[in-house]
Amino acid sequence: MLETYRKHVEERAAEGVVAKPLNAEQVAALVELFKAPPAGEEDFLKELLSSRVPPGVDEAAYVKAGFLTAVAKGETLSPILSAAQAVELLGTMQGGYNIQPLIDLLDHAELAPLAAKGLSHTLLMFDSFHDVQEKAEAGNTFAKQVLQSWADADWFLNRPELAEKITVTVFKVTGETNTDDLSPAPDAWSRPDIPLHALAMLKNARPGITPDSDGTVGPIKTIDTLKEQGFPLAYVGDVVGTGSSRKSATNSVLWFMGDDIPFVPNKRAGGVCLGGKIAPIFFNTMEDAGALPIEVDVAKLNMGDVIDIFPYEGKITRHGTDEVLAEFTLKTDVLIDEVRAGGRIPLIIGRGLTDKAREVLGLPFSTVFRRPQPVADTGKGYTLAQKMVGKACGVQGIRPGTYCEPKMTTVGSQDTTGPMTRDELKDLACLGFSADLTMQSFCHTAAYPKPIDVQTHHTLPDFIMNRGGVSLRPGDGVIHSWLNRMLLPDTVGTGGDSHTRFPIGISFPAGSGLVAFAAATGVMPLDMPESILVRFKGELQPGITLRDLVHAIPYAA
Repeated sequence: MLETYRKHVEERAAEGVVAKPLNAEQVAALVELFKAPPAGEEDFLKELLSSRVPPGVDEAAYVKAGFLTAVAKGETLSPILSAAQAVELLGTMQGGYNIQPLIDLLDHAELAPLAAKGLSHTLLMFDSFHDVQEKAEAGNTFAKQVLQSWADADWFLNRPELAEKITVTVFKVTGETNTDDLSPAPDAWSRPDIPLHALAMLKNARPGITPDSDGTVGPIKTIDTLKEQGFPLAYVGDVVGTGSSRKSATNSVLWFMGDDIPFVPNKRAGGVCLGGKIAPIFFNTMEDAGALPIEVDVAKLNMGDVIDIFPYEGKITRHGTDEVLAEFTLKTDVLIDEVRAGGRIPLIIGRGLTDKAREVLGLPFSTVFRRPQPVADTGKGYTLAQKMVGKACGVQGIRPGTYCEPKMTTVGSQDTTGPMTRDELKDLACLGFSADLTMQSFCHTAAYPKPIDVQTHHTLPDFIMNRGGVSLRPGDGVIHSWLNRMLLPDTVGTGGDSHTRFPIGISFPAGSGLVAFAAATGVMPLDMPESILVRFKGELQPGITLRDLVHAIPYAA
């Protein structure tokens, strides 16, 4: 296994990327090596088990959790892994297959403190929260510690705060950056493989950008040269992230400009994105990934400049000077908490966990977090869209600019982003959908599938259906057409296509991370947009379609 893996590492290095995460078969072989480790390989084996296995409910994580549980309970022995070390590793797996073993170990006299520590920083508890609550109410001291830790928001407060000053080197792309520039459609097959797919970012030459290989590999040498200045890079553009709702575009940017996530292979978070205008869906996917997106005038920021960003003061200066290059206002102060929590989704889940624990313990509302501020009531009525979203939130209506979490009745996923949505669902430890309808289609790759598409056609349907979703077959048709047949007038939903629009009901398209969150939890975070009234006058001319009318709206505006 080690020989094959090292050969794989060499092959990937020749392509300029890191090795793939371990799969279930490799982890099973790794487990056997732990029982009888080859001399001199001990540290390498530990590194593979701790850092090269995907978290959540990935098949490889299932094998890893089973082995660590067996070691912790004394059912399996390893000369290089103690029971205490096994419990510590279980505590790094984020959720899913590690949860029940950790809860069981709260009753273990020696290992309970380590199990409690691991659970205290685990957010993806879902219904297992009640198991911890029951143990606490039955008198288990360590379960009580876990509940108290959640209530105190230790998972959040133990993470570093957003720095008062962030020093970065500018990587600037002038003009408009479309998500297809960052995640090209012809390379959709590689999107789940973030390091490999990132090589295609900005692969086509444009003013100020020189790809390593025009049309094949993006400006990796330029990126590496800029990093030699010793600071992280910030993606800067005049207009950033328009076009399709591709989480893969964010993944590519952050692969070069984000930070490694401990115990999570081949994925990065954090980073900074500055744009004169940042498209709403791209802004959201940046938020979800723990990045700091800021809309600001970038006219005075040039490729290679070293700048200091002061997020609390709302200004950007030339590094080491008082020369102000631009001033800005954060979209919301909650962004500060999102960055600290590692992303908007971890913040929402963790904040909910803290609120739930405090309610159980009879404690008042937590003041640790920056909460979305309510929008002033104008006294006017609500538009139809505001009423629909209001109903999904259990209120009469939602004012523009209000943060809300409407219930998602319908969630759609198509095949070029479906494999990424699957990975996001694994990361969320999702074993069952909460949305009423979650549908997967294969409308983009059915006609001319690549070998990797054929593999997706065979594996993705079972993944979706095992969680209570509906999977179409290749050739069944387009996701939008299917969803449109199943809507009700008050349907609120989302889909992994920027043009997911419902003829009745209302949709809020999103990247694969948010689509996965909506499917898993049945709700979706939303900053309610403005409602715009559009009137068409006259007679519909021959040959003019509804699509033409839609295209006329931004043209006229």
